[in-house]
Amino acid sequence: MMFEHKSVLLNETIGSLNIRSGGIYVDGTLGGGGHAREVLKHLGEGQLIGMDQDADAIRAAKERLAAFGKRAIIVRSNYEAVDEVLDGLGIGKVDGIYLDLGVSSYQLDTADRGFTYRDPEAPLDMRMDQRTTRTAADLVNTLEEAELARILWEYGEERFSRRIAANIIKARNQKPIETAGELVEIIRISIPMKMQATGGHPAKRTFQALRIELNQELVVLERSIDRMIERLVPGGRLSIITFHSLEDRIVKNRFRENEKPCQCPPGFPVCVCGRKSKGIVVTRKPIVPAREETEENPRAKSAKLRVFERREDK
Repeated sequence: MMFEHKSVLLNETIGSLNIRSGGIYVDGTLGGGGHAREVLKHLGEGQLIGMDQDADAIRAAKERLAAFGKRAIIVRSNYEAVDEVLDGLGIGKVDGIYLDLGVSSYQLDTADRGFTYRDPEAPLDMRMDQRTTRTAADLVNTLEEAELARILWEYGEERFSRRIAANIIKARNQKPIETAGELVEIIRISIPMKMQATGGHPAKRTFQALRIELNQELVVLERSIDRMIERLVPGGRLSIITFHSLEDRIVKNRFRENEKPCQCPPGFPVCVCGRKSKGIVVTRKPIVPAREETEENPRAKSAKLRVFERREDK
């Protein structure tokens, strides 16, 4: 199967970066290289470092960006390692960094990757990086009931998390849960029928939660934003596209904290905590797709783009 993925908020992301001809930019979630190709078109003799932990994405991006030669440097790595990657290339500060979070269309549509709940025979895999060994099946078949319920509640905002977790334990005591179909059936019997009539597929929240936990998506995002801001030159921008409220909340809060980090009591006449602003939040409200884009690509409906601009420390 070809690595196909529609780049969400493409023009908006390119515009948000204020691309400088000859600059250096980092694509932390390279995917098939859709955003990267457009960035490179604006870069002149500049350079783009593309990072992704998915081997299929790396292969697709190398082919898609081959025409740009050495101006496109592709590294198989999680964006969490941006410091190590840039240091290894002898690069200090960069002019912009952007992330397109979530799961690619290719990953969702390739049953063998185990992200989908729509193919009953799909394995419970969900690994973004297939060099790791732990899969979603391991979570489902080994975690304690309370931990499963917590994950489904925190990362999937699943109202029936406790009931689903209890039924998972019952089912796996009979035999290991190995396929998407087996897990979906457990979820269906855990959620009242009247609740299944609204809100999309009943397994959506559970599968999201397991994927986030397995790949540590929110943990990685939380601990990476500050370091990415530190790698920007003054005027450089960090642009992040999120696809659900948990991601968006982290981005919003980390951007706000970097803009106004002072922890002094409101009545203090001067700051004494020593925490200095790193820049400004460009997007007071997130940028969302136009109706035309969501009609053409329904997976773009929940996308939100937030942008932070680095400024000199004051």
